[in-house]
Amino acid sequence: MNVEKLMKMAGAVRTGGKGSMRRKKKAVHKTTTTDDKKLQSTLKRIGVNSIPAIEEVNIFKDDYVIQFVNPKVQASIAANTWVVSGSPQTKKLQDLLPGIINQLGPDNFDNLKKLAEQFQKHAPAAAAEDDDDNDVPELVAGETFESAANESQTS
Repeated sequence: MNVEKLMKMAGAVRTGGKGSMRRKKKAVHKTTTTDDKKLQSTLKRIGVNSIPAIEEVNIFKDDYVIQFVNPKVQASIAANTWVVSGSPQTKKLQDLLPGIINQLGPDNFDNLKKLAEQFQKHAPAAAAEDDDDNDVPELVAGETFESAANESQTS
């Protein structure tokens, strides 16, 4: 190769004079579709099957509900894996209870009662009343755990 051509090419790469940094190649970022493809390939390997005709999915968490309307639902019973994809909405449980009661059948009404009781327990007014029940009782004066243990061993 010709030395003059090499020097000319090397000079075109630098942004300044001798000893300055070389021009960096601008990185082109990949789109998020690669992440989706990886996820779909992993789900395919697990063996999920699409479940059609599901209009609504509700996920109950403490005192709020994550609600998906017209989601794409996939499941693999063998891997104990359920995939719910769509746009979620977070709502308070008390706002959704009337609509959920209509959707549930009579066999699921007991589960809803248990859920409502748990909601009552987490309410601040109920928590203030139940504080005394959770306290550790006081020891009898003059007694220790060691003496009680020694008495039970001698008996």
